[in-house]
Amino acid sequence: MAGEFAGDNTPELLCLVHDIAGMCAGGGGGSSSLTADAMFRKDCTDLVRRISLLTHLFEEIRELNKVVGSASSSSASVSASADSWSSDLVLALQSAKRLLSVAKNFSSNSSSDGAAKTIIFQFQCVTWKLEKLLSSLPYDDLDISEEVKEQVDLVRTQLKRATEKYGYMISKMPSCELSQPLAQEISHVLGKTVSGLHKQNSCPEYLSELGSILQSNEDKSCSTYRAGSRLERTRSIHASSEVSFSSITATEIQEISGSRNLPEVKKPEAIVIPEDFLCPISLELMRDPVIVATGQTYERSYIQRWVDCGNTTCPKTQQKLQHLILTPNYVLRSLISQWCIEHNIEQPTGLTNGKLKKSDGSFRDVTGDIAAIETLVRKLSCRSVEECRAAVAEIRTLSKRSTDNRILIAEAGAIPVLVNLLTSEDVMTQENAVTAILNLSIYENNKGLIMLAGAIPSIVQVLRAGTMEARENAAATLFSLSLADENKIIIGASGAIPALVELLQNGSPRGKKDAATALFNLCIYQGNKGRAIRAGIITALLNMLTDSSKSMVDEALTIMSVLASHLEAKVAIVKASTIPVLIDLLRTGLPRNKENAAAILLALCKRDTDNLSCISRLGAVIPLSELARTGTERAKRKATSLLEHLRKLKQL
Repeated sequence: MAGEFAGDNTPELLCLVHDIAGMCAGGGGGSSSLTADAMFRKDCTDLVRRISLLTHLFEEIRELNKVVGSASSSSASVSASADSWSSDLVLALQSAKRLLSVAKNFSSNSSSDGAAKTIIFQFQCVTWKLEKLLSSLPYDDLDISEEVKEQVDLVRTQLKRATEKYGYMISKMPSCELSQPLAQEISHVLGKTVSGLHKQNSCPEYLSELGSILQSNEDKSCSTYRAGSRLERTRSIHASSEVSFSSITATEIQEISGSRNLPEVKKPEAIVIPEDFLCPISLELMRDPVIVATGQTYERSYIQRWVDCGNTTCPKTQQKLQHLILTPNYVLRSLISQWCIEHNIEQPTGLTNGKLKKSDGSFRDVTGDIAAIETLVRKLSCRSVEECRAAVAEIRTLSKRSTDNRILIAEAGAIPVLVNLLTSEDVMTQENAVTAILNLSIYENNKGLIMLAGAIPSIVQVLRAGTMEARENAAATLFSLSLADENKIIIGASGAIPALVELLQNGSPRGKKDAATALFNLCIYQGNKGRAIRAGIITALLNMLTDSSKSMVDEALTIMSVLASHLEAKVAIVKASTIPVLIDLLRTGLPRNKENAAAILLALCKRDTDNLSCISRLGAVIPLSELARTGTERAKRKATSLLEHLRKLKQL
């Protein structure tokens, strides 16, 4: 059995996580609430959310420490590496807490330049350090459950992406030839404040000096094309603000700075982009221009983020928005495309001359009638119900035929319009819209566009109240989108799980299959398991296990095996009298059924003598012994482990 942390930093880790979570939760205006400037509000919220997800890890370590402590007062402590890891994590979380406090006080009305870049660099340092520590988590010394491991991996993946994003943003500030000296100067400054991983003294001049370095390099490397960059336009925080990165050494800073050494794409400086083609927020060439209620046009992603931050005014005119509908500006989009072709400039779209530029820099040939598709997309916004219905039906058909069509339809700007049609009062329009979105989501790059368009709440509404076919396709769409780990959290928090459980209980045969697939994928994320339990999923799964048709036994057992290690699920499974049904499946089920039944019983009986006694009384030993001899490899392992627990119970 794993031992305790030598110094047991778990209480301090939990306290730090709760403090950080409180910085975001206290929205009532208290001193601890997170009221960051609009530029850093999402960065702060994302960091708080990711750190909060580590609560399950620390709680599990705390509980295991209690078990070890009660089992033997002389139990051996874990290796020094585990204790060092927890100490380093305390320092990293302290740095994160200080950074959030600084970002909370960031003022875009201050006059000095460069501190916005400093804040971004600090976010990169914190996310990089946390990701590095989580990647070196000493699993061998800690008895961590598979579910929590999966959750930690999810957080680590998100932190890694965030680190790369900040690295790219920083790399765009100085020119390529200045990037190495900049890294050396930053390292020199930080070298004054840190001499090792555990040193905690910070230098009061850190922020102002680092800001000066960044500003100096910016002055040397500013170009016409990048002059409108959002980062370069952002003003700074007061020089008195202080953040200590005591848990990051100068050597590590150089490693961070060099982690994203991306080549800079040179743009023709002699060409002046027409002002009407630039987003008023980002001052960059627009790809997906949309019109707001005041008649102003913005890049969709930037104005959507503005609205998501709770703003209800037009950024340019400061007029109050009478509604938050974003209308595609097809005319301007066409003009931008024509202008780019005339001036031999890379268009702000993934599609150029029938070729799609992929993330790795290579190109994919795309064939199809883009003009006809753009005409269809324009018809989606027409006032005629019949014409709109016909257009969305045609897009549904086209999106089913080929990957090229899915690419072209998305490039034509159809996704946000289709999302709006999910709330249409016309039943057929709604049904075709959700099916078209399902088809489009098959192409991986479209998943992000669907999420960016804010589709989840509308899809959930269709799942609750649409026609049966629309509900089936809504469930299938949620499954498709949930294949991306970060989307599992968003979908789970949107209220989708109760609606999926309802479809699982009362839907058509296909609807039940789609709901089961989506629920299984969502419940891989630890935070969604409790939601599923509270939505009554155990009762639905038990009904599937005892249904005379036996058509969904596999699905029920697979979902239950994912849930069984969750404390609430254990209680609900036992309370629903599921154990006798599982033991019966050990005797009569198919090989895969027996395997999953044994896995569920093992999870229920782990550290639970009452459940062990129950399965012993119900005669589980004989079918388990048979399974240990003749089952699948996984079934043999589960059955053997369960029999060992039963033998130990008899010895007590």
